[in-house]
Amino acid sequence: MINDLRASYKLAELLSAFGVARSSYAYRDQKQRRRDIARERLRAKVIAIHRASRGSTGARRVSQALRQQGDTVGRHKAGQLFKEAGLESRQPRKRRFKQAPGEGVIADNTLNRQFGVLHANRVWCGDITYVWSGQQWLYLAVVMDLYKRRLIGWACAAQPNTDLTLRALRMAYESRGCPKGVLFHSDQGCQYTSQAFVQQLSNYGLKQSMSRRGNCWDNAPMERFFRSYKTEWMPFYGYAHVDQAQKDIARYIHYYNHD
Repeated sequence: MINDLRASYKLAELLSAFGVARSSYAYRDQKQRRRDIARERLRAKVIAIHRASRGSTGARRVSQALRQQGDTVGRHKAGQLFKEAGLESRQPRKRRFKQAPGEGVIADNTLNRQFGVLHANRVWCGDITYVWSGQQWLYLAVVMDLYKRRLIGWACAAQPNTDLTLRALRMAYESRGCPKGVLFHSDQGCQYTSQAFVQQLSNYGLKQSMSRRGNCWDNAPMERFFRSYKTEWMPFYGYAHVDQAQKDIARYIHYYNHD
């Protein structure tokens, strides 16, 4: 009781010294103690969005996701909510790549980094990557429609051969209703320069384009997809077994296409 009185007297002296009314101080103190229900709701949504992306989502993408859910939240406010929740975005460091000149022997670089496609089924890109799946490497081939950057075909296998890329291409071709005249762009990997793959493109009525040797930027959308998958979604040490890897890859492709 005595300590409370002493604290009250000291507070009164401080308020008097700074010319602050006791009622003003009490009002501000109550305001700070009052729960902000709306902000807590937004913070809970931010945590859920961040968790769904496995820690990869930053303030900008959180702001976009909240607007899609009907909450008008700008990037700066999303950043504040991010800090309040103690969250961080997991992003890799930038890398430097060397470039080499020279067109492909099978096909020229027709696409020439013109990635801004305005209609579906005009330009598709393909590439291959690998992930660790317990006791072996699992290879993933994907096909992307540059319009809206949607993954339309993919396949997994224990060997990075032409059959793998053909399966991914077949899935893309059939899922899009067998379109004609699509430009298919890839790097100069042997899976894409093989006679079987080139012949299948011709059978489907697709045109071929290839990156210049050593120029990863010529196929930047595919490189970006693999980068996002491996740094934002895939476990750091890979998967425990093949089935787990294949199921998680399918989950990420669905997440990438829709979220």
